[in-house]
Amino acid sequence: MHVGMLWFDNDERRDLSAKLTRAARHYEAKYGVRPTLCYVNPLMLPEGDTLIAGLEVRASNTVLPHHFWLGQHEESEQRSAA
Repeated sequence: MHVGMLWFDNDERRDLSAKLTRAARHYEAKYGVRPTLCYVNPLMLPEGDTLIAGLEVRASNTVLPHHFWLGQHEESEQRSAA
């Protein structure tokens, strides 16, 4: 993913799934397509990369805590994952 939407949510009352669902809904309303990939800070994924709310969620040291970088898989990423 080279282009995406950065989302911030530090509300401690919401769990990670609720935050991702909210961010994905906003992304879809804004861009007309559902995101498929989200990068988060590794502190938010102690178990490692996973699938949450229909999104592939990956840890990245370049994403600050409480931030979510959402977007679409690139074609080359989809082929290498298969």
